[in-house]
Amino acid sequence: MGKTALVTGSSRGIGAAALRRLAAEGWDVTVHYNESEAAALALAKELGVRALQADVTDPAQVEALFAAAGPVDLLVCSAGVARYGLITDGDEDDWRRVLAVNTDGAYRCCRAAVPHMVRQKAGNIILVSSVWGLYGASCEAVYSASKAALIGLTKALAKELGPSGIRVNCVAPGVIDTDMLARFDFADRQALADDTPLGRIGQPEDVAELIAFLASEKAGFITGQIIGCDGGFGL
Repeated sequence: MGKTALVTGSSRGIGAAALRRLAAEGWDVTVHYNESEAAALALAKELGVRALQADVTDPAQVEALFAAAGPVDLLVCSAGVARYGLITDGDEDDWRRVLAVNTDGAYRCCRAAVPHMVRQKAGNIILVSSVWGLYGASCEAVYSASKAALIGLTKALAKELGPSGIRVNCVAPGVIDTDMLARFDFADRQALADDTPLGRIGQPEDVAELIAFLASEKAGFITGQIIGCDGGFGL
């Protein structure tokens, strides 16, 4: 198996933690970012790798991203945005933006990565969903829908690509200490930790460890799975 990996949305949060972990495992990684240029360049300098910019909502930019990155043996789709609020408070633009990044972006990246994997009869795709994709969340209907779509995509692609030796899995993080959690105050964060059986909010590194495992040969017979990393939040 090759060792070239692209992690979308890897300038910060779960994506950055996954990139660092994969680099430590010997993967030749590429940092991807859209708007967080300073963070992406700092991470690229830290790891001694490239940083490439692309808006995953734009098909032409995704095509250019993969042309610049070259063939990848591992694709981790971590790029994502969130919207919090009642469904009646949002509008069509909110809906389209969240799905364009979280769902359409992953679809486009998979389409770009798969041909090389099929040719070499090997490859690995990991989609980053959420516990909200599994269970839904009040005031996060749009985000939940976008992440639920990734679960269906994972299962379908695992069946479609399995005969070509390509594994497709999905991680479903729970409450993780990333920028998406910044809108919550201390009391809200403590309540989320209290609702988690392990009694704490997760760290990006917790999810990165799961991603690194799924990327390894230790997970060579695992495909089509939706694996939670949520401290028991979904129980």
